[in-house]
Amino acid sequence: MRNVMKKMVLPMAALALLEDLANGAIRRERVFRERKDLLANDDNWLISRFSNDLVSERDYWTHINAYLKKNEVLTCMFLDCKFQTNILGSFKSHKSRKHRSFSPKDFKPGIVVSATLAEGVFEAESASNTSDDDISEDAQPGSSTGALNDLPDVIKHSLAAALLKLEHFSHVPSRAINDFLVELHHLTGCLSKSHAESVLVDIFQKHKLQVDRAVIDEILSSLCSANPLNKAIEKDGPLSSAYQRKQYYKAKFVEPLEYILDVKENKTFQYVPILESLQVLLSRKDIVDKIVSNHETQRETETRKEIVYRCYKDGLHFKENSLLSGEDLSLSITLYADDFEVCNPLGTSRKTHKLCAVYWVLSNLPRGSHSSLSSIFLAILCKTDNVKSFGYDKVLEPLIRDLRFLEDDGIFVPQLNKSLKGTVQTIAADNLGAHGIAGFVENFTGPYFCRFCTAPASDIQSHEVRSGTFSLRTKETHETHIVAVAFLELKEPVLLLEHSHFHVVSGYPPDIAHDLFEGIVPVEIAHCLTLLISKKYITLDDINSSILHFPYKWTDKTNKPHTLPQNLSSRKTIGGNAHENWNLLRLLPFLIGPKIPEHEPVWQVLLDLKQIVELVVAPVHSDESIAYLESKISDHRQRYQEAFPNKNCGPNTTT
Repeated sequence: MRNVMKKMVLPMAALALLEDLANGAIRRERVFRERKDLLANDDNWLISRFSNDLVSERDYWTHINAYLKKNEVLTCMFLDCKFQTNILGSFKSHKSRKHRSFSPKDFKPGIVVSATLAEGVFEAESASNTSDDDISEDAQPGSSTGALNDLPDVIKHSLAAALLKLEHFSHVPSRAINDFLVELHHLTGCLSKSHAESVLVDIFQKHKLQVDRAVIDEILSSLCSANPLNKAIEKDGPLSSAYQRKQYYKAKFVEPLEYILDVKENKTFQYVPILESLQVLLSRKDIVDKIVSNHETQRETETRKEIVYRCYKDGLHFKENSLLSGEDLSLSITLYADDFEVCNPLGTSRKTHKLCAVYWVLSNLPRGSHSSLSSIFLAILCKTDNVKSFGYDKVLEPLIRDLRFLEDDGIFVPQLNKSLKGTVQTIAADNLGAHGIAGFVENFTGPYFCRFCTAPASDIQSHEVRSGTFSLRTKETHETHIVAVAFLELKEPVLLLEHSHFHVVSGYPPDIAHDLFEGIVPVEIAHCLTLLISKKYITLDDINSSILHFPYKWTDKTNKPHTLPQNLSSRKTIGGNAHENWNLLRLLPFLIGPKIPEHEPVWQVLLDLKQIVELVVAPVHSDESIAYLESKISDHRQRYQEAFPNKNCGPNTTT
């Protein structure tokens, strides 16, 4: 009986999801058409008290969204409501609880103009946006529904996407989905036909219309047969069975391709074509509008006299890239490579099933979009052992081939009616991955382990590391070093060097998550706390007690640090992930600061490290702040070597 109930719960939940999905698509299509007709007669039917050019409800909520993001205090715009807040999340919750359903008449005077004309569209749009996301963020990449203009295709495509999520995200078996679709077809077909008939008869009688029975039957049959939902799930329909759905997914979604590395050993890897993914992404008008707007903003920024650094586009490497920094719009791709475990990292299967993944992000999107999961796309998935056996060149070959095509020929963007070229701007990875892809030796105990300069390892420990102390690797010197690959820790040339707008020496920036928050920070915190404990200022139990009982709030509560291990002195690192280590360092003065003497040298090392981290993650930099950061790094390095004379500076400290 329990198994039967489980099977019943899943279809009912899915049914609710699909009904909302279909109804939402129908409402959005109707709203779009009605709004188009209305706006042809009246271009200013909705005017907010903040702006005079907001012509739709969506524009209004987007405006409110931006207003609250600036932490400006906002009074609720609905009648008889005095709620005030300057927090976007609080207002969304308030609106969802108190004003879930509304019409133009529910707003305070002065917000809505020409309410009589707008009411129908406003109510329809309100009905289709009754979730907490009424004040929505800008649309995220990942759905191509907006590119489908035909309503039946919209419904069918949305249904297919929902079924795909049920099957692969919620892990609903294909057989259960098949049973659900059979019942759904029965409900929306035969069972609903009699109800629709009674509704039609009542309407005809209400308006005193005499309609033949044959006409009513024809109307019902036409409605039933033309229903795109029924047509999609009927017998032999495109979504009626697991096989049919798989064929539809292959035709309408970007299908991963399997490449064979070794036939006998059955070693393969998966590649999701980046060109096809880009074409799907750029078929969305909202995405293209963001890219164009961001490009125009960047061009305006370049004309300003002030020199500030907000993103990679303000740096010298980007400006020297003739393709990306030119007048014409081009596509900037950021690749990210990393390994991850699919099994328990401490178990017996550790490293056996370890996977290497290569992701990509469209860097043309505005700042803030790059860290969203819906903006990050998978390109390659391969077992780490196979990458080591066959090399990055073999695994990255299909990706590099497509990127070369993007650089030479580009892809056609229907929204702009022209082709856009593009290239790889940067490749983000930890030091091991970056050295492997770039063609450097993956050994950090050698004499020349730094991919940014040619400093010998012995000099790094004893010399100052300010800018200009050591010779940086350049495009010219790198070509010379490739001739003698055994010199300066190089292996063989990599395929990415063949791209005319990408180069090794400028394409692999330091990764602060790996180098700083999972490299320098946990190690130096462990060393400093171990020394402070040995000096009897504090105990390990005191530190752990402070970590456990500190009143964390907001994101600090989500990323609160773990307690320190009992073998801290021998382990020589606190462990933890990047967010937890950043959080611990930032809150350390509140956790143990009152118990440490102010002028304790080791404590000054920690405070310097904290200030360096704050400077590194600052949203805006100038030449002065960068010079100050360089000075702080130099001071911190000197203090660290004085406090720990027997410890060498690790490879991360040179980046």
